[in-house]
Amino acid sequence: MDNHNLVIYEFEELYKILVEIKKDINLDFEFVNKQQLSDLNSKSNCLIFTLKEIPGLNNQIVFNNFPISIFKLLEKINIEFIKKNFHEQSEIFIGNYRLNLNSREMFLKENKLKLTEKEISSIIYLFQSDKPISVQELQTKVWGYQSQLETHTVETHIYRLRKKISKTFNDDGFIISNKNGYEIKKKE
Repeated sequence: MDNHNLVIYEFEELYKILVEIKKDINLDFEFVNKQQLSDLNSKSNCLIFTLKEIPGLNNQIVFNNFPISIFKLLEKINIEFIKKNFHEQSEIFIGNYRLNLNSREMFLKENKLKLTEKEISSIIYLFQSDKPISVQELQTKVWGYQSQLETHTVETHIYRLRKKISKTFNDDGFIISNKNGYEIKKKE
């Protein structure tokens, strides 16, 4: 059951249509009923097509525009998968924080902080490293500056970023600085 991409919940007409055209589409699908409903939220790699909204069910698409041409139906399914992939690729979790790359916002519970593109890039670069990152490396990798330039751009941006995070989330230790450079505090 876990290898299916599309789950059709108590929507027999759609399931029968897809069975008929299965050899012409590149899509794995399955039909589930009420007894299998509790298992659906544990499946993160699927979309669930339903006729009516089911409260508390993740990844569901309510589909009640019938009749519809087969081409429009397949287009709708493809669009929903594209949206799901876009959404999944747009968020990064860093400790207790959620970083939305599309809106360039950082969230912790109900608190939200708007970030610049360089701030997002800096956080991601620091988070992906297992060791502290030097000012020179950040200058080169994030800002694109040559290492021989004398500039305090990185220090200034990191200082302002730390100040914004501290003010919004009351977290003075999200970005740690030490003699080897900067790093993101890892989960303990």
